[in-house]
Amino acid sequence: MSTVQDVTRREMIASYGVIGAPPEPDLEGLVQLAATVCGVSTAVINIIDDRFQHQIAAVGFTPAVCAREDSMCAVVFQHPGHVVVPDAREDDRFRDNPFVTGEIADVRFYASSPLITPQGIPIGTLCVFDEEVGELAPEDSRALALLAHQVVDVLELRRLTHELGQSNEQLERFAGQISHDLRNPLMALAGFIELAADSPELAGAPQAARALSRAESAAERMGAMIGDLYAYARLGGSRPRRETVDLGDLIAAVGDDLDTALAETGARIEAHVDASLHGDPTLLRALLQNLIANAVKFTAATGITPRVVIRSHRLTGGWRLTVDDNGPGVPAERREAVFELMDRGGVDDVPGLGIGLSTCRRIVEAHGGRIGIDEAETGGASVWIVIPDIAA
Repeated sequence: MSTVQDVTRREMIASYGVIGAPPEPDLEGLVQLAATVCGVSTAVINIIDDRFQHQIAAVGFTPAVCAREDSMCAVVFQHPGHVVVPDAREDDRFRDNPFVTGEIADVRFYASSPLITPQGIPIGTLCVFDEEVGELAPEDSRALALLAHQVVDVLELRRLTHELGQSNEQLERFAGQISHDLRNPLMALAGFIELAADSPELAGAPQAARALSRAESAAERMGAMIGDLYAYARLGGSRPRRETVDLGDLIAAVGDDLDTALAETGARIEAHVDASLHGDPTLLRALLQNLIANAVKFTAATGITPRVVIRSHRLTGGWRLTVDDNGPGVPAERREAVFELMDRGGVDDVPGLGIGLSTCRRIVEAHGGRIGIDEAETGGASVWIVIPDIAA
């Protein structure tokens, strides 16, 4: 009987569309690189469901399908982790396996690293093996693990490309309508406050003057929030432009936009990037501005001087960007919810309507990408973005 985990794994595997499809060139390249780095003759990407092991890309032999109970990777897949076995004949887990006994193959050296989706679901392995007893140097072992992460990134890019174009029209209409409905009474309220503030009767009533000043500030903040909501509603109305955008120049421009906020908090922005993205320069600028402003705002609220570090990492078929801060971070159980519209991460004493990260997700998904949050090395939040290369 299938478990809930088996059903979830099958659904995730199906979303990647690689079972029964011709091998992806990018996956074949990663398999070849794994074999070369590890100094072996054969390597394979295995996708494992509740019944079968599907070899979706391989070097040294032709990919095939085998029963899960015959698979070496399915044995370690029960407790996903990085595995290195110098001689499979001397390992209790493998000595009777048909890939070791000669019934299917004569595997001796075996190493694998799990393929785990961003949702934490194990779906298979990146595996290298050889008919000779062998070892794997620590740096090569780390490289194999890194390549396994890149396999998942390629699969995610494939899935997101297929999903590109989907939109939530109902939410767009709601956001547009509510921003319109709120703007008119707010303008009237602001007008009345301005008239009252200019009244000569306030000259002898300093408390009333202060109260009106605070009301005016509140109206301005609400106006800014409604503007954010309206901008959010407009996203998705059209496909983004595709231009070559230098990430370093983009970060410099965002720094100019946020100059006041950075100066007030003493925030420091560090960029370690060397990337040219293919996308809409206006939307990508809004994306980075939201992420950096968010990091500065929530970090400064804790009394810490904000430090934001932006890095780029080349992937096969795209780029991975990270925006790390030294703030309070986001608990693991909240890292998906904070991207929902109107979610403020459970923090009530920081200004805002909870739209910034929702806007970021819409921008990233409009570019066929994906966004998420991990824990940063600095202890704060690390927002990661994967953007595929789609030429203009």
